[in-house]
Amino acid sequence: MIDNAGILTFEDLKRITGYGRRADVERTLHEQGIRVFRGRAGPWTTVDLINQAGGLRPATQEHYGVDIL
Repeated sequence: MIDNAGILTFEDLKRITGYGRRADVERTLHEQGIRVFRGRAGPWTTVDLINQAGGLRPATQEHYGVDIL
């Protein structure tokens, strides 16, 4: 289950990829250009990193400098 920070755990990644072995999950994500972090409980990534690998960019918010005041 995706938490509020958009983190996908090893359990999530196993379900999504259909693989059960850690090496298979990591290989599949690597082949698709998804950045994976290795943690004690297994590999993990974020929804934003998956979107970036798919070519989606996060919505940018306009930032105004103090000079507009």
